[in-house]
Amino acid sequence: MHTHHNALGLAAALRPVQPVTLIRPHAARRAARFFIEKFPGRSLYAVKANPSPDLLRILWESGVTHYDVASLAEVRLVNETLPQATLCFMHPVKAEEAIAEAYELGVRTFSLDTMEELEKIVRATDGAQDLNLCVRIRVSSDHSKLSLASKFGADPAEMKELLFATRQAADALGICFHVGSQAMSPKAYAEAMERVRAAIVEAAVTVDIVDVGGGFPSVYPGMEPPELEGYFEVIAAAFESLPVSYSAELWCEPGRALCAEYASVLVRVEKRRGDQLYINDGAYGALFDAAHIGWRFPVRLVRDEASESKPMAFSFYGPTCDDLDHMAGPFHLPADIAAGDYIEIGMLGAYGCAMRTAFNGFGATAKVIVDDEPMASLYGDVLEDAREKAVQL
Repeated sequence: MHTHHNALGLAAALRPVQPVTLIRPHAARRAARFFIEKFPGRSLYAVKANPSPDLLRILWESGVTHYDVASLAEVRLVNETLPQATLCFMHPVKAEEAIAEAYELGVRTFSLDTMEELEKIVRATDGAQDLNLCVRIRVSSDHSKLSLASKFGADPAEMKELLFATRQAADALGICFHVGSQAMSPKAYAEAMERVRAAIVEAAVTVDIVDVGGGFPSVYPGMEPPELEGYFEVIAAAFESLPVSYSAELWCEPGRALCAEYASVLVRVEKRRGDQLYINDGAYGALFDAAHIGWRFPVRLVRDEASESKPMAFSFYGPTCDDLDHMAGPFHLPADIAAGDYIEIGMLGAYGCAMRTAFNGFGATAKVIVDDEPMASLYGDVLEDAREKAVQL
């Protein structure tokens, strides 16, 4: 993999025809060290956010030893890439065959949210006595940009029976939850921990693990969250007040927060039609979220000479033949942008890289390491903010 200083250097040297993913290993290392050093417990990387083997190795080398896997494919991937890593199968609904193979590969931590899933885990592991079983409780996603409150999680009224039954089958009993993706306030975790407290008190069981899940935010245009230390302080205080085992462990499952800054994408403008730019990546590539949930990513013009034009709002069309390949934005770029210009789209290390397809024959991208800073960051003292801007030589 080649190395360039930044997107401008790459564009000037190669004039790439296809999109190029710009990788920043130093950004992933910085995020990993931040969680390892500051979160008051154990951090599990949520592999679904970006399953790149290169990224997995970077996180391992930075001190992340536990990985939240959500499928058998992810179990196999991390097991092959990092044989010494500890895997936690945290999807609450799993095929029995997947549970059995995962157990054979060394997985001992599983999540569940129903009695049926508990029975499935017990059967698939032949009643093993060395299981860490985490019961997922449903909590609010009111403070998050993307809800995860509908699909998984036992209702509080179901928790007493489920916790009691799971306690009988588990070597270590846990409670886990997910406040939703891109939680914009620490209150999300404070309120969820109150539900955990109520469940423990009602069930009167000994809890060994409290897993606050993911949801830790990154910086995007129009979404500037508070500092992550504030989230950690709220979580630590709530955990300390819970009626749990004296040796109970506190876990979290950051995905976006560990890898959003890891990658951006350099795209080329193929056509301009008024305030619409036709680019060579889109909804079936790294910009799925921009198309389907209206997510705004930071953008900047990559051109040898700085533009003197005022910025204006643009929308994007991707390269496929599908009308749905449209990203409404708005994305603010200089008004004189034209076909042949390059744009860097930032903060795509989370989910963007993971959701790329080859629909319509598009999707091939090169990867290049760059050593400049990401377009936005929650880590470090003074970094570029999330405001869209042009870059110059």
